[in-house]
Amino acid sequence: MDQAMPVEPSQPAELVIVTGMTGAGRSTAAKELEDLGFFVVDNLPPTLVRDVVRLVDDSRGVNQPIAVVVDVRSGSFFDSLQANRHQGVTGRPTTLLFLEAVDDVLVRRQEAARRPHPLQGSGRLLHGLQREREVLADLRGDADVVIDTSNLNVHQLTDRIAENFGTPQTTRLKVTVVSFGFKYGIPVDSDFVADMRFLPNPHWVPELRPMTGRDEEVASYVKERPGAQDFLDQYLPVLETAAKGYLNEGKRFLTVAVGCTGGKHRSVAMTEEIAARLRARGYDTRATHRDLGRE
Repeated sequence: MDQAMPVEPSQPAELVIVTGMTGAGRSTAAKELEDLGFFVVDNLPPTLVRDVVRLVDDSRGVNQPIAVVVDVRSGSFFDSLQANRHQGVTGRPTTLLFLEAVDDVLVRRQEAARRPHPLQGSGRLLHGLQREREVLADLRGDADVVIDTSNLNVHQLTDRIAENFGTPQTTRLKVTVVSFGFKYGIPVDSDFVADMRFLPNPHWVPELRPMTGRDEEVASYVKERPGAQDFLDQYLPVLETAAKGYLNEGKRFLTVAVGCTGGKHRSVAMTEEIAARLRARGYDTRATHRDLGRE
């Protein structure tokens, strides 16, 4: 009797602890990690890191990467954070990300935000930054990844976060092509809108009227109309140019809305074709039909 091969235990996903100087970009880093698929908890006391990991493990599984943003301003918080890392109590590989910037940059950012520094008290903003830097000195020295954001804009910082914590899958552009009917309104989240009402409407072909753009008969009819192929051949390069620009700007989600009168025939057929062509070019693309079946 053959013995069953042992099942390899699932490797827990990464836990990223984000900390650093006030104004150095913790919120930007947290948003980018969320876009990369991390379960993110902001402003978490280090004493609760272990509890958060346990709750995520129970609800989402150990394969869900986690990021927690902690604001370390007291010795007890610091000690708790160090204990969570070095004792391995979370059961996950843990990376400590520390964000910093030079004082004059932090002062300008804090003044632009019109908020006092948490450690400023009745003193000057610069004094609060100096106190914070002293408290965090040992933690910075123990960090796995240190990013100086002094000369980075938001897009450059998100690129650095993606370089360190992204995967080929999470850093790819994700494209959604959605069909809709103009009589129901344009999708509010659309980045590009294409109007298919320049094509003859299958609604006026009796045998095609009850079908949808997902049916081969309707799809063939729409794509064979004069101008349909010219539109597709010229529109796809526009989307590819935009896609490259989106990635350069740190945006990884693109929504293309394709409309016709009712969202049943022309827009559905062309949405499927645009999505298929984008997939063939290597883009992570899905097609969805907002108003199909609505009439």
